[in-house]
Amino acid sequence: MVAHTEIPAQVPHEKILNNGTVAECGDKTTGGGSRAGQDLNCGQSGSDSSKLNGHVGSTPGDAKRKKRAAHKEEECSLFVAFFTFMSYGVLLLVGYIKEFFYPMTNKEKNRERDIEVCPPFTTFTIYLSYGVLFLVGYVKEFFYPPSSKETNREGYVPLYIGFESFYTRNVYRRIQDCWNRAICSVPGAEIDLMERYSPDYGWTMKLTGKSQKCINVGSYNYLGFAENKGPCHDAAEKITKELGIATNSSRMELGTLEIHRQLESLVAEFLGVEDAITFGMGFATNVLNLPSLLGPGCLVLSDEFNHASLILGLRLSGATVKVFRHNDAEDLEKKLREAIIYGHPRTRRPWKKAIIVVEGIYSMEGSICDLPNFVRIKKKYKTYLYVDEAHSIGALGPRGGGVVDYYGVDPKDVDIHMGTFTKSFGAAGGYIAGDKELINYLRVTSHAQVYAASMPPPVAQQIITSMSLIMGKDGSSEGRRRIRQLSRNVKYFRQRLRQMGFIVYGHDDSPVVPLLLYLIPKISMFVRELTKRGVAGVGVGFPATKITGGRMRFCLSAAHTKEMLDKILKEVDEVGYMCSSHYSREPRSKEPIEW
Repeated sequence: MVAHTEIPAQVPHEKILNNGTVAECGDKTTGGGSRAGQDLNCGQSGSDSSKLNGHVGSTPGDAKRKKRAAHKEEECSLFVAFFTFMSYGVLLLVGYIKEFFYPMTNKEKNRERDIEVCPPFTTFTIYLSYGVLFLVGYVKEFFYPPSSKETNREGYVPLYIGFESFYTRNVYRRIQDCWNRAICSVPGAEIDLMERYSPDYGWTMKLTGKSQKCINVGSYNYLGFAENKGPCHDAAEKITKELGIATNSSRMELGTLEIHRQLESLVAEFLGVEDAITFGMGFATNVLNLPSLLGPGCLVLSDEFNHASLILGLRLSGATVKVFRHNDAEDLEKKLREAIIYGHPRTRRPWKKAIIVVEGIYSMEGSICDLPNFVRIKKKYKTYLYVDEAHSIGALGPRGGGVVDYYGVDPKDVDIHMGTFTKSFGAAGGYIAGDKELINYLRVTSHAQVYAASMPPPVAQQIITSMSLIMGKDGSSEGRRRIRQLSRNVKYFRQRLRQMGFIVYGHDDSPVVPLLLYLIPKISMFVRELTKRGVAGVGVGFPATKITGGRMRFCLSAAHTKEMLDKILKEVDEVGYMCSSHYSREPRSKEPIEW
């Protein structure tokens, strides 16, 4: 986490650096003087003006005033942040008392199923806990302010100040052992975690030299192709000996090999479209291609839970973005209709083009997009449809063709297919697929084609082999077996969690399984206790989710056996009772759940 100091564009840099001296200059004018007189008097002292711009000859008193002003500004923002959270806590407490006497339904509408909302008292304790953490941090840093001195930066505004660095120091640092954990094995069904400890209360982490084998429910290994033996491994090893480990060039120069053309042809066949283009990095597939397709004067309708790569790519494009409620086709249609009627907000001219941007499976929510309704709206209003299938390709549908295959939608109804190879294929990189005209345009205009190195040959071969297995090109049914195994694992795991009394988000067929914990202490406790019991999972909290959305996120795999799932469920249930996380008020089914 890196904090940023935002400076308004209308404030001169010299005024910010020398706020105290500029104020004194204005005060020298008598009360009867005009504003012009003030500016004239300031301008007449030429030597003083040069001192302001060059930071020469400033007195120790000036430096102290500047330092006090900078500290005062930061402390005020932290103080306001604390009382903001406290005010939310008080409001929620009042609401909790009101709803205690006048109870309301504990459901909220969701496309996949009715999901339970966070209990009001839990919501209050969330804000209260953050308020206490911020108060303790504010008091501590009031008496022991963090050093922001930088070498050879005298007179500069400190680079690392603000709320983000305050949050990192006082919240994240205390529990950072639960994240960024080092591994020393293939991230398959089981994983070897390297043990760590902190000698300085979380500021640094050191390895002990030992490792612990755990069941892995934290990696996006949906079809179990993250393995160091088998046909994928053998094919990648062979191509490494033939072509090496890298191309050392971009696709537009010397980085296009025959294996890249073979991969793109296979991707197009797998998706049922005319052509495809591949890239060496999944995140960059969105960030570096959306600006090639969109620009100022274009309209984008974006789901509120879209991935950071989509958000960054849309920002770089300069297009006008309107956000609609998660997976809500009615809200999408309403905002799209209004935007088309009123046109561009400044010029009122018609939009150059309009595009709907959604994901197949949302990695934090576990929800599957309502593709049939989005296609209906797209056709009705003649807009384009961009579907990011990073998590759904390979993991959904009877043939593993993603959300398009899952709903039986015609691939031509989706204008731009995007996906990554890092989840279901055990590799790296991403693709964009569609008609030939679109792909030929991107081959010339995409920044990733010009400035980024092309995909390494061993990675391309890993994708080709795993995708061929899914398609059955090897003559076996191994790919279909993995797809069916993943589907069985997902349904069994989700139903058992709900039967235990946990609140679980997402669609019943989604391999991303969020289990709601809400409170930061419970997230860290869950991660640590599950690790002790041989289960490696991922905890997620603010700012990756909303402040009341803390959770454990389990990612299931076709490589998991029923025995592994039962072991995970047993430990999750025990830890859930330890930290009182069985929040669901739904009636629990007594019927046995079959795998």
